Amino acid sequence: MTLTRDFKQTVTERVVRDPAFAKALLDEAATLFLDGEPDAARLILRDLVNATVGFEALAEMTHKPSKSLHRMLSQRGNPSMDNLAAIFGAIKTGLKVNFDVRVVEIA
Repeated sequence: MTLTRDFKQTVTERVVRDPAFAKALLDEAATLFLDGEPDAARLILRDLVNATVGFEALAEMTHKPSKSLHRMLSQRGNPSMDNLAAIFGAIKTGLKVNFDVRVVEIA
């Protein structure tokens, strides 16, 4: 089965028209990262950056070159904790949200 629409375009359009979806993606990226799945978290962050602030604006907000940010959020990227915090912070600012992190006991 072949998809008829570009995935990135679909995500971008949904983020633009549905702020709750954008927030859910950010929440999922943070959860994946904290649960030890940084590869998936980076890819979601990349899609969110493309759909929200864009890499050029992210570069200005984080004081990092756009090309470096693209590499950090690539499949093989390896951003430092400082860079990852800056990326999460920029997206958070762009979406006008805050994080409310909770630790829960597992059964």
